[in-house]
Amino acid sequence: MNKLRLIKYLGLAAAILLIIASFMPWVFIASRGITITGVDAGPTNFGKPAYFHFVMAGIFFICTLVQRVAAKRVNLLVTALNIGWAIRNYFMISACSGGECPEKKAGLFLMLLASILMLFSAFFPDMKLPADKK
Repeated sequence: MNKLRLIKYLGLAAAILLIIASFMPWVFIASRGITITGVDAGPTNFGKPAYFHFVMAGIFFICTLVQRVAAKRVNLLVTALNIGWAIRNYFMISACSGGECPEKKAGLFLMLLASILMLFSAFFPDMKLPADKK
């Protein structure tokens, strides 16, 4: 088994990790006693930021398994959007507000790590290119 195939499976595992991390606690706001996850932001105005990750992980999963050049290009776009959304979530949800900083939990870091691993695996697709015809 070659190394590129292992990177493909690493990316698929990272997509599953992203979905699992979305249900884990991301931050805890001590003054209000609120735990924020990716799918439940409680009484805050953060919405449900993990739903976009779910869509991107689904598209990534499909494009990783399809052996077409166009799918690999779409995969790069999808993972770039996903890492942008992950960075946005990291800074928006863990930002200090009103002099109080929320306590960051493991789910927030796992979400960011999974997005980085997905982008890394999209950079190295496991695909054989057709030979040039002369």
